[in-house]
Amino acid sequence: MRVLIISDGKNGHLNQSIAFAKYIKSKYDILTIKPKYAISKVLSYTPLSSKKLFEYDTKILDLDYDIVVGSGSSTYAMVLEFAKDYSAKSVAMMLPKGFVYDRFDTIFAQAHDNPPARSNIIITPANFAYIQPQGFYTPTKQSIAIIVGGDNKHIKLTKSLLTSQLQQIKQQFSGYEIAITTSPRTSQDISDMIGSMEFDYSVIYAKNPINPISDFVCKCEYVFITQDSTSMISEAISCGRACVEILTANSTQDNKYTQMLQQLSSQNYIHIYDSKVSNANAKIDFATYAKKAIL
Repeated sequence: MRVLIISDGKNGHLNQSIAFAKYIKSKYDILTIKPKYAISKVLSYTPLSSKKLFEYDTKILDLDYDIVVGSGSSTYAMVLEFAKDYSAKSVAMMLPKGFVYDRFDTIFAQAHDNPPARSNIIITPANFAYIQPQGFYTPTKQSIAIIVGGDNKHIKLTKSLLTSQLQQIKQQFSGYEIAITTSPRTSQDISDMIGSMEFDYSVIYAKNPINPISDFVCKCEYVFITQDSTSMISEAISCGRACVEILTANSTQDNKYTQMLQQLSSQNYIHIYDSKVSNANAKIDFATYAKKAIL
């Protein structure tokens, strides 16, 4: 089988599709689309041909594909259109709200989106993730890691709260090797704050755009993650041995992030950090979910 991945250019979305292709052990190609017009995304929900609404490189489209997969609302119309062209299976990696669900062969829907019960909808605890150590970080003794994200429309990381949390963790794990990384979404003031603190290993993404998260997850005893990123949390609970602690931030009540945390916490995948740590280290076997796809 060969997979065509429709990408909107967002790594958090693209990585889910790549993870699926890897779990089903298929070769894949990535077609990145960009809207031609300001209203391209809105028009993609209509019967109009989405191929006319987006720009993309046509070089790889001469190949034959058995599966077309996408993640993110901008990709779903194109997934359906290309799947029809290739007589291929269509797969959505998140609930494609606004589309007729029965048009997709398989939908992987996260539990916090409260998906309906359909034969083609496979409910997962978190976003698909597939990670392998990259060799950026190797601890020299007992270690913990901290992963810092950034603001979104529901959650705002505050410098004062995060500073307090980091200081508490450093004191609590005195004697451990402590590693930390920021992300592409981390604000400048928080990046500066982290840069001013002393850690055994530190990555400020704005200055050094590498991703050591897979090394952290696979090599550290504890991983602390700010609550703003479903992708980073999904990666942390997909493999490795680390216990996962979530650093809370200021957020609106009852949103998809808080719902996801509640569900994952109840199944011992994560623990909400409350000055104490737990042994929340259950892991999700995404390969098992991938095998349920209608292919």
